[in-house]
Amino acid sequence: MAKFQLDKSFSQPERVLLVGVMLAADFSGANEIRERSFQAALAEAAELVLAAGGELVQTETAKRERAHSALFVGTGKADELAAIVRQQEIELVVFNHELTPTQERNLEKVLQCRVLDRVGLILAIFAQRAQSQEGKLQVELAQLTHLASRLVRGYGHLQSQKGGIGLKGPGETQLETDRRLINVKITALKRQLQAVEKQRATRRKARQNSALKTFALVGYTNTGKSSLFNRLTKADVLAKDQLFATLDTTARRLYLSAECCVILTDTVGFVRDLPHGLVAAFSATLEETALADVLLHVVDASHPEYERQMDDVNQVLQEIGAGEVPQLVLYNKIDLLPQHERPTGILRDGQGKAVAVNLSVLSGAGLDDLRVAMQEWADAV
Repeated sequence: MAKFQLDKSFSQPERVLLVGVMLAADFSGANEIRERSFQAALAEAAELVLAAGGELVQTETAKRERAHSALFVGTGKADELAAIVRQQEIELVVFNHELTPTQERNLEKVLQCRVLDRVGLILAIFAQRAQSQEGKLQVELAQLTHLASRLVRGYGHLQSQKGGIGLKGPGETQLETDRRLINVKITALKRQLQAVEKQRATRRKARQNSALKTFALVGYTNTGKSSLFNRLTKADVLAKDQLFATLDTTARRLYLSAECCVILTDTVGFVRDLPHGLVAAFSATLEETALADVLLHVVDASHPEYERQMDDVNQVLQEIGAGEVPQLVLYNKIDLLPQHERPTGILRDGQGKAVAVNLSVLSGAGLDDLRVAMQEWADAV
């Protein structure tokens, strides 16, 4: 079946203008804390642009009481952005927010260039990074579902690639035809995913029947999950210092000692405001997390917003039904902290149970402690 070339993604490096708007309802706390959180979110959005292969030319910010219904930003700010687009030869404007289809369409008219919201940006990255058949199908399903709500102008290439003969009823507009084509494709993708999920379920059942305990690595994107997975299992999973380097779930046996063997899985990283469509599309992959015996929650201890990132991860875990799975928190990247601030060892609760481990995947510090803590958990669950 022909694959859609969705025009809302990066096919080559583009000159990008990033726009961040602080709304009154965004973030919480004192003004200083809100400003810090806003800047951290903007810095993350800049990383997302780079991860997608864009060339970040300029960043613009604004503050509003609430989003403008037609343009998200006010008309004056929209005119300012249009001037920047002309002066800097911007090809793509990225908003670090979720835009309505109407806002996206109106902004493209005013700015005279393509506009992508946060959801579209994350989808573009996922489309580039998916490696497995299941991962590619899941991303394409999420992309098409997102696109279906944004069919506000003719996408003639859909018909030419899919072959719309026999689908177009008398008097239907191009827009209606495109919607029908997308729905046909979505239905086909769901069927393909069901077939792949059956294969995954068979493999999962075999693992469950082996009586080995399953540990799933979870955490914010770019906290070092895949690097830790590789270090522990000697696997060769893609591990890069960029957002969403890993999309596909990988499972390996891990011998913690001569007597103790467990299954370790590496999963897709989470991010602030992870699009619900992506969570739904990746439900089969994320199900691995919900079925684990223990979650290894990897945290970048050197990140100034690590506590907020932990909250974001826990929110997604609740959404996929993994909120009640026991967690062992792994504070990674302690090597990046000042020497006098580097915690070490296993953290235990009042009953002596391991609740966290301080470590550095890069230097290897704390990995022996991690193995000890994992073996204790494997014996307990």
